[in-house]
Amino acid sequence: MPKKITTTLENARRLAVAKQHLAGIRPDKPNSDDILGVTRDLGCLQLDPISTVAPSHLIVLWSRLGNFDTTDLDKLLWRDKKLFEYWAHQASIVMMEDYPLYYSLMRRHPDMLASQGSVWRQRIDKWLNAHTKLRNHILSELRKKGPLLSRQFEDKTRVKGSLGWGSWGDVSRMMFHLFLKGEVMVVGREGKQKLYGLSEDFLPSWISKKELSADEVEYLSAQRSLRALGIANSSEISWHFFRKRYPNLKATLKQLVADEKIIPVDVTDGPVEKGERYIHSDDVEHLEELQSGEWQPGISLLSPFDNLFCDRARTKLLFNFDYTIEIYTPQSKRKYGYYVLPILYSDKFIGRIDPVMDRKNGKLIINAVYAEPHAPKDRDTSREIRESVEQLSEFLGAKEVVYSRKVPKYWQGSLH
Repeated sequence: MPKKITTTLENARRLAVAKQHLAGIRPDKPNSDDILGVTRDLGCLQLDPISTVAPSHLIVLWSRLGNFDTTDLDKLLWRDKKLFEYWAHQASIVMMEDYPLYYSLMRRHPDMLASQGSVWRQRIDKWLNAHTKLRNHILSELRKKGPLLSRQFEDKTRVKGSLGWGSWGDVSRMMFHLFLKGEVMVVGREGKQKLYGLSEDFLPSWISKKELSADEVEYLSAQRSLRALGIANSSEISWHFFRKRYPNLKATLKQLVADEKIIPVDVTDGPVEKGERYIHSDDVEHLEELQSGEWQPGISLLSPFDNLFCDRARTKLLFNFDYTIEIYTPQSKRKYGYYVLPILYSDKFIGRIDPVMDRKNGKLIINAVYAEPHAPKDRDTSREIRESVEQLSEFLGAKEVVYSRKVPKYWQGSLH
C-alpha cells in the first residue's frame, strides 16, 4: 500500500462525482436495489418539506437513477424496513443496516445535541426532567393504541388535563426527543403527516443493537464519510455523514492511516490548504481508472439540498462554484430564484435553472436558466440540458415544459 498518492484537482472532482453516482450510465429500469445502492453510498437522503418541484429526496434519487418508481421507496421504508427516518445532519432517510451506528447516538442522547455541562445541555435536561409525565403519556398512548399521526397528539393538547400541559409545542418537542432517543420512530406517512410508533414494535427482527463505543462509531463513520466524498480533508470528513459528530477525528484519522484504511493524497494543482487530504484504500483502484482516462461524463440537475455540494466551502474549493439557497432570502434580493437546481455537466457546474411545478395545469415552468462564465456554448450542451429538463418533467408527470425568455442566448435554440 503506497504511503501517499498523487493526483490532480480534475481527478479529485471526478472521483467525487463518481462516488455520488453522478457519472456513468443510469440503470434502464431502476429498482429497489438501485435505490438502496445510492442511499448507502451517499449516507443519507435529506428530507425537506418544500415541494416547489418535488420533495428534495426524490430529486436526489432521480438525479442518479432517472425515472424510478417512488412506490419502491415507500416499500423500502414501511414494508421491507431497509430504510428508516432519523436525524443525520437534518431529518433524513438512512440505511437500516446502519442502525448500530445510530443506536449509539440514541443511547447517548442528548449528548448529540449539546455537550455535558453546557448551558444548552442544562436547559435540555431541566426541560426533560420537568416533563416526565408527558413523556410517559405519549409512550402509553402508543403502547395502547398503536401508531398515531402527529396531529392526533396535537388534538390531545387543546384542553389542559391533569397532566398540566396545554401546548402543542411541548408535545412536538417531547416527540422530537423520543425520536432522537430511539424510543419512537416514524413508521409511516399520510401525505406530509408523520405516523409515529414505538421503535420496539417497528424495528425488524434482524436488526442489530450491537453495543458500539464512541470510538468505534467514529472509526466506522469517518470511513463512510470519506468514501462518499472520494478525496477529502478532515474538515470535509467532519461535515459529512455524521455531520460534526466526530469529537476525536484527528486521532481517528491517524489510526485509520496506521491501519492502512485511508491513505494521504497530494492534489498537485489544487489550492494551498492546511491539513492533509485522504482517500479510502478501497477507492484507490477507482482513482487509478480515472487517471488512465476512464470517465463517462453526464449531465444532471441537482436538488438545492443535494449531497454533492452540501458543504459549500468544499464546493468552492473543488468545483469553484458558489451556491446559496435563496428560499429564505426576500424575493427582491434573490439573485437566481426560490428553488434553483444547479446543472452539473461532467465534473463541473455549468449553470442553474429556476423551475416550479404547476401541478394544477400539469406544467413544469422554467422561470430562468443561467450559465456559469465557463459554461460551454455549443448546441450539444443546450440540447442535453433540454433533455434533462424533459426527463424531469416526465418524472414529475408534467404534460409540457414552459420556458421563459430568461435563457442565455447561446442556449436559446434548444431551451424555448
